[in-house]
Amino acid sequence: MGATPPPPAGVCQLLPSVVLPASPARFAVWGRASDPPVPPKDPETAPAMEEDQELERKISGLKTSMAEGERKTALEMVQAAGTDRHCVTFVLHDEDHTLGNSLRYMIMKNPEVEFCGYTTTHPSESKINLRIQTRGALPAVEPFQRGLNELMNVCQHVLDKFEASIKDYKDQKASKSESTF
Repeated sequence: MGATPPPPAGVCQLLPSVVLPASPARFAVWGRASDPPVPPKDPETAPAMEEDQELERKISGLKTSMAEGERKTALEMVQAAGTDRHCVTFVLHDEDHTLGNSLRYMIMKNPEVEFCGYTTTHPSESKINLRIQTRGALPAVEPFQRGLNELMNVCQHVLDKFEASIKDYKDQKASKSESTF
């Protein structure tokens, strides 16, 4: 098999196998996951591609989950061909509005984030597209990771408070039942 041709104009390319039309309504397959990414034509873009690959490795821990002994993609990073790392769409599989809206809120608290929004692809599909655009030199992956960490901290705090309240309630109930005897 020969090399995969470059995607048509006005199309965003997932590194390296999925294409997102300019309006993020539908996905189309372009190539295979085994195909190597197309090298940059301009030598000035080579460092940016290396940085993108480094960011891709940085979030690789978030990319897959184990389900019944097989690897399943949990996160994809979609970046428009020819754009920088400051505007990225993350595709989160097996997620819905519960994570999408809370994560969007946590990411928008960052003053370096210019835009963050999410959409569900279709009501029958359980995946969301989360779009992040940053100001300045901050890559979009960093507020994404920070937002996930902050959301986990908030959830852990709520869980700790809930468990403490249950323990207090049970202790009060036990002391009341002991005093009635």
